[in-house]
Amino acid sequence: MNKPNDLVSSIDPDDIDCNDSPNEHFNTVLNARLSRRSLLRGGMASAATAIFGAVGLSACSSDDPAPVAPTPTPTPTPVPTEKLLAFNAVPKTLADMVTVPAGYTASVIYALGDPLNGTTPAYKNDGTDDNFDTRAGDHHDGMEFYGLSANGTATTSSSDRGLLAVNHEATTDAKLSSFFLHANGGVTTLPRPVAEVDKEVAIHGVSVVEVKKTGAAWAYVKESSFNRRITPLTDIELSGPARGNALLVTKYSPTATKTRGTLNNCGTGKSPWGSFLTGEENWSGYFVRGAADDAARAGDKSIASLKRYGRNQGAASRHGWESAGSDDKYARWDISKKGASADGSDDYRNEMNGMGYIVEMDPYDKSKSARKRTALGRYAHESAAFGNPVVGQQLAVYMGDDSRNEYIYKFVSTAVWAAADASASDRMATGDKYLDSGKLYVAKINADGSGQWIELAMSNAAIAGYSAYKFADQADIAINARLAADAVGATKMDRPEWCSVNPANGEIYYSLTNNSNRAVDPSSSQLAPDSSNPRAYTDMKGSSAQTGNPNGHILRMKEGAGGSAATSFTWDVYLFGAEAGANGGFVNLSNLTADQDFSSPDGLAFSPYTGICWIQTDDGAYTDVTNCMMLAAVPGTVGDGAKVTLNHPKANGGTLAVDTYVGKKPTAETLKRFLVGPVGSEITGICETPDGKSMFINIQHPGENTSQANLADPSKYTSQWPSNAGYGPGKRPRSATIVITKNDGGRIGS
Repeated sequence: MNKPNDLVSSIDPDDIDCNDSPNEHFNTVLNARLSRRSLLRGGMASAATAIFGAVGLSACSSDDPAPVAPTPTPTPTPVPTEKLLAFNAVPKTLADMVTVPAGYTASVIYALGDPLNGTTPAYKNDGTDDNFDTRAGDHHDGMEFYGLSANGTATTSSSDRGLLAVNHEATTDAKLSSFFLHANGGVTTLPRPVAEVDKEVAIHGVSVVEVKKTGAAWAYVKESSFNRRITPLTDIELSGPARGNALLVTKYSPTATKTRGTLNNCGTGKSPWGSFLTGEENWSGYFVRGAADDAARAGDKSIASLKRYGRNQGAASRHGWESAGSDDKYARWDISKKGASADGSDDYRNEMNGMGYIVEMDPYDKSKSARKRTALGRYAHESAAFGNPVVGQQLAVYMGDDSRNEYIYKFVSTAVWAAADASASDRMATGDKYLDSGKLYVAKINADGSGQWIELAMSNAAIAGYSAYKFADQADIAINARLAADAVGATKMDRPEWCSVNPANGEIYYSLTNNSNRAVDPSSSQLAPDSSNPRAYTDMKGSSAQTGNPNGHILRMKEGAGGSAATSFTWDVYLFGAEAGANGGFVNLSNLTADQDFSSPDGLAFSPYTGICWIQTDDGAYTDVTNCMMLAAVPGTVGDGAKVTLNHPKANGGTLAVDTYVGKKPTAETLKRFLVGPVGSEITGICETPDGKSMFINIQHPGENTSQANLADPSKYTSQWPSNAGYGPGKRPRSATIVITKNDGGRIGS
């Protein structure tokens, strides 16, 4: 999800190609007077200007008197129903602020560097801060809310106190260094200084932070005993089929039972038993291989695995952390074969095999070690979305691999769901039960609107006989899930990002953010459009031509017979990202208006309280017109639209006909823009309190396209958010969590 500074590289590390319910009663105020409001800093109420669109809401209040009838019997007052999306769409904007509809307030509550205890100094935001293992990390990403009762115990009902588990994906780069973190921008040559590397490593991972509402204002609780950080240096257990496997042996863990830390954490998941799941996404670029490593490995099959996961010999690492010294915590980033052992117990040749998993942790209990659930496969994980649990049926977890031309996956537990596990006292043991044993599937999508889930197992002849890589066992399949998916001919997708399950009907939604490698006349490194990825077109950003599928789309799937354990499904494309004025025959297939148009869908989540589908963007294609955004949608169902044939003109004459299935076109009442973020930011991470009245959103990497050369001149920063919203010292931009509330106290999105 993170994008490097354009001065560093033209390659987006996400855009890597390694693959040759009824609603409850809702009360509102009749003829409410909605005013323009400021963007407030949480807790301190320090205001900054915000832009809001006008909106008018009217509904009966349950406190209004019943109308008097001309008969002795009064007529009861009708019970009002909650109207979803009852706000005016936020217009597109390039303003350096968070813009939300009239009647809503957005407040900053937790930003990069905020201390997580009473002994860590306040953040100065001038590049001299350290102790990041006790501060908020950088690039706030996926996030989940966990309620706390008044006496500090876990509860699913609290809406004024809880824990936020927040992913810290990466850091804003310029060349090698994370320049906003360092006083003078950092060293951009090798070797990297120890102090800089230690700081950069520590801002990655996860934080758990208590948040509390006092009156109408939310703030994080700095000295909460629940606060903690998980970084790339934290001990984490390996669990599932790959635990103890030879492919995970390292100098740090010769028994292959643990690894150090979690890295590049992106999307999240919340299990039915109340644990936190985080996906390790673009981790491979942090490692380096020597220029002669292929020869050192002497033809070992690990070479094929390394290349399939994006590490060719001689490839430089993203930050040069391996150059900071000989200590193991730096040496681990060099995955060259250096030792004399046959199993890798004297070096870090297998270290990268310990990254790329869904990691589970208990947000309430610091004493419980986090665990990498290897049964769910290893790839560039985004979120992990659980299917709606049904007592007596197996659980399904839906996942995507965020890289160009990668795949959609599903894990089905061996154990069937027991209602008592929803309140299990040992959440990690419950995770062992459901996430360590089961079947891993990959999706094959057909042109007729159907699809199959293909099991990745040694019993599949295509895997057992795959000539490009010889699998040894299920652990090997889990560690090299991409290769196993190659073997069975899975459908290559346009970067599967977040996924989410509609709580109303169990349908699964995947955001396919974009793909620059689609072409009507493909070269050897490109793919032709297909039914589930049907567009290949040119989109102009100023004078720059963007080709392939620059704007992305959202796929949805409906399981066949068998529910969570089904091996077949049907599908369509829920929405196609596009500019409102784009060609309706090839690009704007969803007929988006100026209040609805978007590009590069990424974050995706259904509200369990309203059923609204929230769509967040991480875009570079439309950012000459608008900053990234979040939209609210009232979804339909798979098959509610129509089959469409795209006749793509070919360069040498003729056409390439591609059939696809387009969902029912949205109306002004079923899709509209809710939020636009600051300059250079990605909108990501979303969760709500159980009453649906407070929503937490993350603003990631504002000002990311600032030049390192302009570090000394804040007037040249492309963003100064959130300091320009009254939060914190200094003008260097910071990733941060905001909370959105409705001024009349109602539910978000109504």
